[in-house]
Amino acid sequence: MIWLDPILEHCLMPRYLQWYKNILTETKMIADGYLVGDGSWELNVLVTDLQVERTLRVKGDLHIGGLMLNLVEELDVAIDWSDHALWWPKKNMWLCRTRSTLDQCGIQADALLHFTPMHKYLKLQLPDLRFIDIKADFSAKTFTAVKKLCKDLGIRHPEELSLSGILISSEQKNKSDGFLSADTSGSTGTPLNTSWNDGRNYSPSTAMFNGSSSFLNYSADSNMSATDLPLAHSPRTPNEEARQGVLRPKSLAERARLNAGWLGSFFSLKEPDIGGNFSAFFLRFKFYSFYDLNPKFDAVRINQIYEQAKWSILAEEIDCTEEEMMLFAALQVQVNLQANHPQPDIYHDDEDVDTALTDLQVTLEGTLISKGKSNITNVPELSDYLSFMKPKRFTLKGFRRYYIVLRDTYLNLYKSKDSEPNMSICLKGCEVTPDVNLSHGKYGIRLEVPNHEGMTEYWIRCSSEEQYAKWMAACRLAAKGKTMADSSYDLEVKSIQDFLNMQKPAPAAVISPSQIDINPDDMVAPRFVRKLKSQKVIQRILEAHANVKDLNLMEAKLSYIKAWQALPEFGMSLFVVRFDNGRKDELLGIAFNRLMRMDLSTGDHIKTWRYNTMKVWNVNWEVRQVRVQFEEENVAFSCLSADCKVVHEFIGGYIFLSMRSKDQNQTLNEELFHKLTGGWV
Repeated sequence: MIWLDPILEHCLMPRYLQWYKNILTETKMIADGYLVGDGSWELNVLVTDLQVERTLRVKGDLHIGGLMLNLVEELDVAIDWSDHALWWPKKNMWLCRTRSTLDQCGIQADALLHFTPMHKYLKLQLPDLRFIDIKADFSAKTFTAVKKLCKDLGIRHPEELSLSGILISSEQKNKSDGFLSADTSGSTGTPLNTSWNDGRNYSPSTAMFNGSSSFLNYSADSNMSATDLPLAHSPRTPNEEARQGVLRPKSLAERARLNAGWLGSFFSLKEPDIGGNFSAFFLRFKFYSFYDLNPKFDAVRINQIYEQAKWSILAEEIDCTEEEMMLFAALQVQVNLQANHPQPDIYHDDEDVDTALTDLQVTLEGTLISKGKSNITNVPELSDYLSFMKPKRFTLKGFRRYYIVLRDTYLNLYKSKDSEPNMSICLKGCEVTPDVNLSHGKYGIRLEVPNHEGMTEYWIRCSSEEQYAKWMAACRLAAKGKTMADSSYDLEVKSIQDFLNMQKPAPAAVISPSQIDINPDDMVAPRFVRKLKSQKVIQRILEAHANVKDLNLMEAKLSYIKAWQALPEFGMSLFVVRFDNGRKDELLGIAFNRLMRMDLSTGDHIKTWRYNTMKVWNVNWEVRQVRVQFEEENVAFSCLSADCKVVHEFIGGYIFLSMRSKDQNQTLNEELFHKLTGGWV
């Protein structure tokens, strides 16, 4: 501070007083060894490796690269600093543009920067519940980091995966909420109650990383290659710590809570403040649209999809019938048995050529058929007597027998074969759900048809498996706007028949319980274990296993994945939302081809919007509201169970995945992905 004699200060005129003070100030600055009058100022930088703080005198026109160079010269320590960059904790951002100046970045004297490595070790939990230590670029966007991680781990098509944070913080350790609490401060509506019914918190301790069955220490820059990692095979049972960490949602709201922790693909790994909130990350398949599953190249990818499917079923994240549960358990038994035997090399170049020719034939046949669709007489139809019902509340009316004809995408009902049509239903855009119970001989199809008011529900009951397979396949194609002339119809029928056949118990098991160690808790969801006695469960599993005993390891895993995909609720990511002008919280389901408005308590479908009718989707960041414009209406909602950007990214991500094609260059277009998922429009 500059001190003036009070008498002198009183005598000088104001305009001379300031001039005199400036002279004294500059004189003091020169005496102290620097000149502050040139606009320079002091900036503090913490060097995290050395845990030392340096103060540098800088100007606003100094660029980031020059600042790092000055800092390294000031430190004068013989270390390789090439992997270091500047991190600004207060703004939660990396300063990676080395040509930008301090003024352009908004850095002033009150800023504290960290000079820290960009690559750090990350604890990563894989879909099979094992943890690995792997080096990751914390300065890269999450999408880029996942792409690099998947390359190191030998997983193709990284665009299907992402990272979700595992929360462990002093504020949350004693709470029952197990996942990252997304910022929903901008959301409207009643805050979601996110407590888990079982009262557990999910905080993986260091003990989780000690068991060899659940932890691999792997550095991407080590001499170990991705093919050396045993990721194509997983332990039969994870250690107890990992098992206890599996969350088992008891309600739809809790299922929606599972999607709260996804990281934004546009942001870097450092931006969620991993040191403060996360002890580890989940690496999971986020988008349920698996492209080009090839056993020849995707051993790791197929195994990890199989493991994610297995644990989603065992944790009851997705519902299935008792017969389906036994099929899943039987396939798991076959996987475990085949894992101990050498597998045949069934993928040869000759077979690759045959497969390619078969694919080409199917494509050409489909093209020729589609060209013939202009002649309406060439469109095949399906007709038979079926039981039909339009369920209504407060009515005792049941199924009635109709003569039903499915032609093109329309379902026409007649009281008799020779009568006039009684009703016509357009199936395009409808939801087709199986309602099958093999033990009771029930072969039903549930149709939810969209209209201007929402969804109208219809039930069809078939009399046999063969009849069910044909009508189910035809309804599924009609819902997509296709007819039975499509080349995929016969394949769809066969797929449905195969799935039903695998669920039938064999007359006798081919192996006895003494020949294999089966723990029902490892293979069957808890509600089925409670319903049936352990010995009964084991016997049912072995009977179901007789139908899949001839599958090799890869075939068993692919069959498991295919059966998982056939479940009615497969691929539906849930969020608790409040629709614009809505009076209560509801569910939003996001799948690979549609959005669904659902009842929060029952899960009933209220309305379906398909992506092929969507025009625009974006986010109003001021009120944190997702807005989607469809051909028929505009939809707006706030998300209560996650940040709105998570919802937007799911929609944009599925649009991106739908654009993939074997005819196109398979180089991943990151710019397009961020454009579709960013929500900046």
